Amino acid sequence: MFTGIVECTAKVHKLNRDKNNLHITFDNPFLDNEIQINQSICHNGICLSIMNINKKTYTVIASEETLLCTNLNFLKIKDEVNLERGITLHKRLNGHIVQGHVDTIAMIIKIENRNGSWLFFFKSKKKLDSAVVEKGSIAINGISLTIITCHKYIFNVSILPYTYDKTNLHLMKIGDIVNIEFDILGKYIKKSIQLYYQK
Repeated sequence: MFTGIVECTAKVHKLNRDKNNLHITFDNPFLDNEIQINQSICHNGICLSIMNINKKTYTVIASEETLLCTNLNFLKIKDEVNLERGITLHKRLNGHIVQGHVDTIAMIIKIENRNGSWLFFFKSKKKLDSAVVEKGSIAINGISLTIITCHKYIFNVSILPYTYDKTNLHLMKIGDIVNIEFDILGKYIKKSIQLYYQK
């Protein structure tokens, strides 16, 4: 489990197709003993486990299912991804609960510089439904953010300078594809209501 508070970014070092899977090697930004084999790390909002590691790089494997529902197929060498290690029990939940299970992807359709902050507008591949609410939480490329407005497929968020500078958002441009994870609490509530009315 994660919180949507990005620790750092890492650049893609190598991409290798293996049948239907994708082996992704990243430059290793962590110190010795900070990560280990089989450890799950959130990469742009996707929970991926480390399969191989050394001082300079580490490798994860994305399955066919993961490739189908995320933006990993758009990755290129030297692209930067947001990283967050799993939360520990004594850590404050400064963002919101993020599972690393991407629900859909979205395209950046507009970026407004608001002289001290930025407004990012997105068009979701899936129609926004009752699991998404204004002023509710959403994870975009693994970043915990608050929805300002949302309607059908379109929503926007405000980005402060720290988040803009410390994540890969400052590299994003119109037309780029991001990973979206809706708030898990909203998804459970929606499912409970659906089951209730199916009785």
